[in-house]
Amino acid sequence: MNFIKTLALTLTIITASSCKEVKKEVVSEKISEENIEPKKDKNMKVLFVLTSHDQLGDTGKKTGFWVEEFASPYYTLLDKGVDITIATPKGGAAPIDPSSDSPDAATAATERYDKDEDAQQKIAHTKVLSEMNADDFDAVFYPGGHGPLWDLSNDADSVALIEKFDRQDKPIAFVCHAPAVLKDVKNEDGTALVKGKKVTGFSNKEEAAVGLTEVVPFLLEDMLIENGAMYSNKDNWAPYALQDGHLITGQNPASSEMVAEKLLEAIK
Repeated sequence: MNFIKTLALTLTIITASSCKEVKKEVVSEKISEENIEPKKDKNMKVLFVLTSHDQLGDTGKKTGFWVEEFASPYYTLLDKGVDITIATPKGGAAPIDPSSDSPDAATAATERYDKDEDAQQKIAHTKVLSEMNADDFDAVFYPGGHGPLWDLSNDADSVALIEKFDRQDKPIAFVCHAPAVLKDVKNEDGTALVKGKKVTGFSNKEEAAVGLTEVVPFLLEDMLIENGAMYSNKDNWAPYALQDGHLITGQNPASSEMVAEKLLEAIK
């Protein structure tokens, strides 16, 4: 009888000891889990490329980049924590198209820009495009305005930069007149980058509506089609954006936010 009592007591002690060890392991696991740092969101970096050109052909009028096409994408991305760098061919101040800075062209984004001294300072002190490297960014975005038709469409640094982003399978985005900068951009086999791609951009009808068909150096819609693009557009001033692989294009100023949203989704 004493032997049975002794055996029962021994088993009780062993069981209690085992429970303590299990409890220690559970507590240890919890502590270990608590010490694991939460995974941080990716630090997204996007390069904005603006025009340096401010002359509207031979009209004597000024041009540049369209404020809405910069401001809406800028804040769409900035508000999601994207680090934005702004560059132009010449560096320094990027010219604003006066027509885009008028009351009838105002939007919530442009009004925010008008009160944003930090953004204005960035526009006044842009980086030099030739010093930018695609390796340092997750994507590149070109706002429009008529300016790019004269300088960025023929800029060797811009062409090389876009081609490098493309080879790295990084998003390349353009809105309104900005697809003009794709004119001389090539695939590795020497064909036009836009060949066989679904794209949009400022339409011939929209150019006629603003009375600049005979002023611009070339019509964007015609150039894209001549380069083999599968071009399409909606009605004048209607929001419209397309994505074909990592190539994103928007038709007009009203399409700038749509382009930015597609770009943001592509780099997440």
